[in-house]
Amino acid sequence: MASTFKNFAASDVATTRTLLHEAIPVTGTIVSGTYDDENIKYFSSGLFVSVYDYPYLSSSANHIFDITAGYASGSEFQDSSNTQDQKKINIYNQFAQVLVPYDVTGNIQQFDQDGNIAGGGTKMDSAFFVSFGRLLAKDEVKKGSFRFDMFATTPDGTDDGADRTGLETIGDYGAATSFKQNSPTGEYGLLYSSSADAGTPSLSVGHIYYQAGVAVITSSFFQNAVPTMTTASAMSTITTSSVEDLLVSGTIDECSNAIRFAYDNIDFNNTTELNSTVYFCRANTAEYNYSSNPTYLSSSKIIVKGDNAFAEPVSYITTVGLYSADNELLAVAKLSEPLKKTPSNELTLRVRLDY
Repeated sequence: MASTFKNFAASDVATTRTLLHEAIPVTGTIVSGTYDDENIKYFSSGLFVSVYDYPYLSSSANHIFDITAGYASGSEFQDSSNTQDQKKINIYNQFAQVLVPYDVTGNIQQFDQDGNIAGGGTKMDSAFFVSFGRLLAKDEVKKGSFRFDMFATTPDGTDDGADRTGLETIGDYGAATSFKQNSPTGEYGLLYSSSADAGTPSLSVGHIYYQAGVAVITSSFFQNAVPTMTTASAMSTITTSSVEDLLVSGTIDECSNAIRFAYDNIDFNNTTELNSTVYFCRANTAEYNYSSNPTYLSSSKIIVKGDNAFAEPVSYITTVGLYSADNELLAVAKLSEPLKKTPSNELTLRVRLDY
């Protein structure tokens, strides 16, 4: 095989960016009972609960999301007598320091309800956090596509559905054109209840962080959701006045399960960002018509010309190699069949690298 090298001109290289989307539905039956909690993984730390699409010990199980809860230091919920008080503060701080910018003195700031951190306003000082697995969220959640359905009254551990009432949907309505960009992790949208006036920042009930794949929902959204449920693997039957009150009296596992049993459905579109560099490899009329391969000649005659001394020189292009400035081979493109090249034609081969 013979090789001929040619440098690319600036006009021979182009870059493109393509966004691919998948619809991701996660039904409530998977999250709250299909596998008798065998797809729910608890940890000795008691800091969060992981949800899988199959029993998590199965080799085919995929991680869907984690659920946890916490509140800010100095909030109305903080009390050293609360169950896991310091751990709930630490959970809140962990998410805040990643998703919310620090203030000018280097202190962790609280989640801001309307996203206008510099303008002050109402803070979400207690929240539930849903962190989606990268397998589902991919590079980011598509703006304006996030919907989370949950029941205002959580089930009691039975499957009769009698107490699953008050279905509400929260979503990032209108976020495709009105998302926020003041988070260290990228962009996020405000979440609104479908029963509220979506688009009014003061009525938002949480945030969805698109690149991070994290939903933050203020605990006040659950102040009328009454948890009465039983799960054998992590908690006994509990009854409090509301899911929000579990932030005081319950463990983080219990708070997470309250959300899990209130869960009905989540659906969104994920996004895979496909970046491509396209190289236009041009063989002009006077180029690549000969080969330096020793088998190209026989007794000083070009074999492919036969015995006709007046015939055009002919070569066949089979491979394109992309080299670095240091002449190191970086990529190889093989043609499906050899292309005939003569002085009477020219070829442009389009080679695309995706990453």
